[in-house]
Amino acid sequence: MARDYYETLGVPRGASEDEVKRAFRKLAREYHPDLNPGDRDAERKFKEINEANEVLSDADKRAKYDRYGENWQQADRIHHSGGSGGGNFGAGGYARYDFDLTDFGDLLGDPDDLFAASRRRAQSRARRSRARKPDIPVSVTLEEAFSGAKRQVTITTDSGERKRIEVAIPRGIDDGARIHIALPGGDDLFFKIQTLPHPRFTREGDNLAADLALPFEDVALGGEAEFRSLKGNILVTIPPNSAAGRRIRIAGHGMPLRRAPDAYGDLYIALKPEPPANLSDDERALLEEFRRRRINNGKRRE
Repeated sequence: MARDYYETLGVPRGASEDEVKRAFRKLAREYHPDLNPGDRDAERKFKEINEANEVLSDADKRAKYDRYGENWQQADRIHHSGGSGGGNFGAGGYARYDFDLTDFGDLLGDPDDLFAASRRRAQSRARRSRARKPDIPVSVTLEEAFSGAKRQVTITTDSGERKRIEVAIPRGIDDGARIHIALPGGDDLFFKIQTLPHPRFTREGDNLAADLALPFEDVALGGEAEFRSLKGNILVTIPPNSAAGRRIRIAGHGMPLRRAPDAYGDLYIALKPEPPANLSDDERALLEEFRRRRINNGKRRE
């Protein structure tokens, strides 16, 4: 039984683009393979939600899916053959045809210029074909967007030939960016980048954001903590009396800048103090004394 993409993402059929995006990101974080190592069901679910998102986040594909359901990929063929879902027939049952009016000028021109007219018609059809062609979604991990990558993608050319081509993903590429590839024969392809959610980092333009869990005493007293950025391990200095959620800027550990390949954005680390667990009797006694002194000094918040 074919999967319903709306059910896969858990959104209603009238969901907005933002609702689809939020649902996809939530589920992708839940079922990301990095967070579920060795879990075959999570891996299968992750692939399903990516497939559903690739269709529902693309306006053209979504319109075809809403109209033709599981046969949306054959929508153009159904339409041109006059099949179910409207076909090429208007009210009254008459076939409707679309004419390129420039063709009439070619037919009425100089009969000795038939070959030139044929070339002009072919060029006109090629231009219209390129204009109608939707973007091809390409999913990449944040690490691939950071370092650059290559993708093998199978496409169908205007002539109906299936080709496997290599798409180079530039380092630092933005989510939603388009990559243009011109193939021999006049085919223009546009690939749209979709960056998969990451279990540790959130992208903010050229910058990255992440959380750092720390013992509460390190946040209160200050200290140092190790953190693994996309560039490697770094030592983070924790200022004393830091509030929960305080963001510490680490310069040069964000995403590579497309406009300046040797430069990087920044990394912002939010401090997340963790309460102590498994306290010994001595540690509990010290905390009790700490609380008593805070109360006596009037510094305890009720």
